[in-house]
Amino acid sequence: MNTETTQKNPALAPEEITQKDVTKAYLRWHFANEIPHSFDRYLAPSLLYGMMPVLKKLYKDPDKRREAYKRQLLFFNTQLTWGGGVITGLMSSMEKERARQEYENEEITMTDDLMYNTKAGLMGALAGIGDAIDSGTMQYIFIAIAVPWAQEGSALGALFPFIAFALYQVFIGLFFARQGFSLGRNATSLVHSSGVKDMISLLSILGLFMMGILAGNYVKVSSSLQFTLSGKNFVIQELLDKIVPGILPLAVVMGVYYYFVKKGLKVTQALLWLTLILIILASVGIL
Repeated sequence: MNTETTQKNPALAPEEITQKDVTKAYLRWHFANEIPHSFDRYLAPSLLYGMMPVLKKLYKDPDKRREAYKRQLLFFNTQLTWGGGVITGLMSSMEKERARQEYENEEITMTDDLMYNTKAGLMGALAGIGDAIDSGTMQYIFIAIAVPWAQEGSALGALFPFIAFALYQVFIGLFFARQGFSLGRNATSLVHSSGVKDMISLLSILGLFMMGILAGNYVKVSSSLQFTLSGKNFVIQELLDKIVPGILPLAVVMGVYYYFVKKGLKVTQALLWLTLILIILASVGIL
């Protein structure tokens, strides 16, 4: 009985993938994020572009590399940093294991379906977290910090939010990509860890504080209503300032918020209704 032994070609051995490679992969994904956006694949071309250096080091056989390219070119859509960071690192880790199994002629447990299902399961959940933290909280914190500079006419008021938010996204994305690569398929435990949950809660609370500060300082609504009773003049705004300072700006902000909750985020309609209501109240002397 003859036993045939498959000879491994050292020239086809996958190279070691380092954190430097993962950093390069994430930065390529980050800066190409929306450029090759397509209807049928969405952001998959960006992900593939990011991972190409990693895949070239792992798959020396052109046919195997072509299969990996196709695997990473399936429909993909997620948020830039939290979703893109974790998944870029995670896919690098999973492709590394897949390349090793193929080279060692082992059973392929890191199947195409497993890798795609992992991406599909994470991309929506992580996008929701990332949008809420990055676009819904951090962006406005940077804007709130810069508002006083802008009011003073400083160019820093316009530049600071853009620069600070751009740097924040690069660094947070790199952090998640490296952690995703290090943790492998357990990377989801990172976003569900108590430390990250506490950070999300703290950022959300900080974002609410900043929105309150912005509303209190930069939403200017006052009442011009006054009347005379028993020979004494009553100015409504002065009374409100003594009892509940800032109640009118707060009422406007909460009214707009309530409108968004009931009608959805229809900004133009909200502005038109708000303008109409304020004009009517001003015309009758209430505001």
